[in-house]
Amino acid sequence: MKPARKKRLFFIVFLVAGVSLAAGFAMYAFNQNLMFYFSPTDVKQGKAPVDKLFRMGGMVVEGTFKKEPKTLKVHFDLTDYEKTVSVEYEGILPDLFREGQGIISRGKLNTEGVFIAEEVLAKHDENYMPPEVAESLKNKPKPVKIQTK
Repeated sequence: MKPARKKRLFFIVFLVAGVSLAAGFAMYAFNQNLMFYFSPTDVKQGKAPVDKLFRMGGMVVEGTFKKEPKTLKVHFDLTDYEKTVSVEYEGILPDLFREGQGIISRGKLNTEGVFIAEEVLAKHDENYMPPEVAESLKNKPKPVKIQTK
């Protein structure tokens, strides 16, 4: 093999190896940042991973919001009208957060089955519902509110 051809072959092999390595690193980073969505029913059925980040959405159950005194820690339940999951969050909640409203939270499930949220996102107007939450609530009966005098 001539020296010029040998040089060109090494260059091509080196180039292919470099591109392959870069693609491998890109795929690894993509898999690390991939975040799945689970509904409260999926979480209760054990489909959600423990101690791994994922998103969970649903409606905040009315009457379950509790704030710990002198801290930013709050507790509330999230439902898809079939199952309910307890959520803990420490931080400032969005201005639009309230009971009976659809939210999406990002966090991890602990070993006791409580979702430890790192971020809570609330819908931004009356008509909008995040697509994942709307899909998980679809075809599920809404609870009937009983009015008392």
